[in-house]
Amino acid sequence: MTENSSVAKISLSHKEILTIFIIVVNAFTWYFVMFIILKEIINGLDITSIETVMIWSLHFGGVVSAALLGAILSDKLISRNNLLCLWMVLGVISSLAVPTIENTCATIVLVISFLLGFSFGLGMPSCMGYYADSTTTENRGRLGGIMYFAIGLGIFSFGIFILHSLLYESVFLAIWRAFGLVVFFLFKRRSRLSREKKIPSYKSVACSKPFLLYLFPWTMFCLVNYLTVPVTNSLFPSDIARISTLIESVIIGLFALIGGLLSDLVGRKRVVISGFVFLGVGYAVIGILPEILISWYFYAVADGVAWGIFGAIFLMILWGDLANNMKPEKYYAIGSIPYLLSVFLQLIIADYIINIILVYTVFSLASFFLFLAVIPLMYAPETLPEKKIKERELKKYVEKAKKVRKKYD
Repeated sequence: MTENSSVAKISLSHKEILTIFIIVVNAFTWYFVMFIILKEIINGLDITSIETVMIWSLHFGGVVSAALLGAILSDKLISRNNLLCLWMVLGVISSLAVPTIENTCATIVLVISFLLGFSFGLGMPSCMGYYADSTTTENRGRLGGIMYFAIGLGIFSFGIFILHSLLYESVFLAIWRAFGLVVFFLFKRRSRLSREKKIPSYKSVACSKPFLLYLFPWTMFCLVNYLTVPVTNSLFPSDIARISTLIESVIIGLFALIGGLLSDLVGRKRVVISGFVFLGVGYAVIGILPEILISWYFYAVADGVAWGIFGAIFLMILWGDLANNMKPEKYYAIGSIPYLLSVFLQLIIADYIINIILVYTVFSLASFFLFLAVIPLMYAPETLPEKKIKERELKKYVEKAKKVRKKYD
């Protein structure tokens, strides 16, 4: 990162920061709400299990393939800004296409499912690259935490206020996507900083040791967490499930903010390790004392803490740090795959997990695998500059020294 680019980033106006915030939150809330709607539609269709697998395979295949393609297209064949505009227009079109799924054949469902996935994946790496290139390593954490909190709040708000009519829901989401397009079109920044950066190959990203040392724990967390969800859902009584979900939602939002702020103060690595340790304890407690109700609430708290921290750091912050003087699109494209894969596996094999795995042993196994996931983090480099960490530690030490001096003056 050059000194000039750092200065350019720091000098962002409040309007530019708000634009970045809106396009990222707009994109993720649109997709997650649309995914919930698509899931409800598919569950209500009279189709075979094989057709269900095909639909979800095409959907997630569309997200991943579009993300990998979009990362190549951005600033190589098409400018990032133009790609983002095209991406949001495609989101508006795919939103309006959703009502055609009702009372139709499986072929139409397959096409719309793929279109929705492609509509999100195509510009997602460029959207996150735009955010990463518009921030510095020193302030990326707090903005990422705020955005992840806002995404959760947006999904919750849509769930409460949106009308339960597929046509109205689709039109509302199309308008929401169009709002993001208008804001970006009016206040977008030029891609000068992006063009100054080198373009990495997928091979160089995938073979990067620091990238792999963070990707492995993230992959392990996604797989362990999402593959234990069916088990916890089968064990929770409905009333406890509602309470624990509410508790967890609040905690995720709170710790997204806390995790983002702390990652700018003490570093990403320490915060991530703390999240793994806390979640591992949560799994261990529920594995040892499953018959005690408080164990389930403790697990809900631990899971919420982990998702708040990991969601902010792994989805928003870390890949932009690791890209450094490279274009970050391909880092975000690959970094999103573990999350997408885990959601896909949960949808496809959830029922089989409940039938083939001993219910209470799954938490002990999860705790063990999370322990293994922490090992690579011990060797991973800290992406927040050590100079900044030491400066903040020195500042705290000086402040404490001043307080002690005043006490004895």
